[in-house]
Amino acid sequence: MGDGIQMPKSVRLYVRYVDAVNRVVGRLAMYMIFAMIGLLLFSSISKTFFLPLIWTLEMAQFAMAAYYLLGGAYSMQLDAHVRMDLVYGRWSSKRQAFADSITAFCLVFYLVMLLYGGFSSTGYALQYKETSYSSWSPYMAPIKIIMTFGVALMLLQAIAIFFKDLARVTGRNIDGDPPPPGESVV
Repeated sequence: MGDGIQMPKSVRLYVRYVDAVNRVVGRLAMYMIFAMIGLLLFSSISKTFFLPLIWTLEMAQFAMAAYYLLGGAYSMQLDAHVRMDLVYGRWSSKRQAFADSITAFCLVFYLVMLLYGGFSSTGYALQYKETSYSSWSPYMAPIKIIMTFGVALMLLQAIAIFFKDLARVTGRNIDGDPPPPGESVV
């Protein structure tokens, strides 16, 4: 397949917009680490010098969940996630893309099930005003909404990555750059 062949415009636009949204959300989520550090520092200081506050540790846990779920899609985009590599690193770019495009179906299925559970759990939390079982007893709906949103972003990014892998396998252009020259077919 030649260097000039491109993926359909709708696919290219989908990948471009999903990448752009996840880049913005991911970069904003990176700063949540400072909120977690601040919460945990405040918790330590209040426990040491004042009366311990019951909400600080659980709020830090909520911030951590939001941090890694909102940053998950950006991590996928940067290919910065953990990968078990026994032989994968020795393969050509096209062979890696072929393997990734096959495993993408498992990832998409998992994320769809997780998203279904997230919608169900969020709906329950909103309908029944669910609270945590801790002594602070905060409402669970806000963090469940954030978590479901993060899973949805990861699902959209997984599909975008599938399209990128499909483009590499077929030797097509998806983002304006020509595919690597001299790549052998899987």
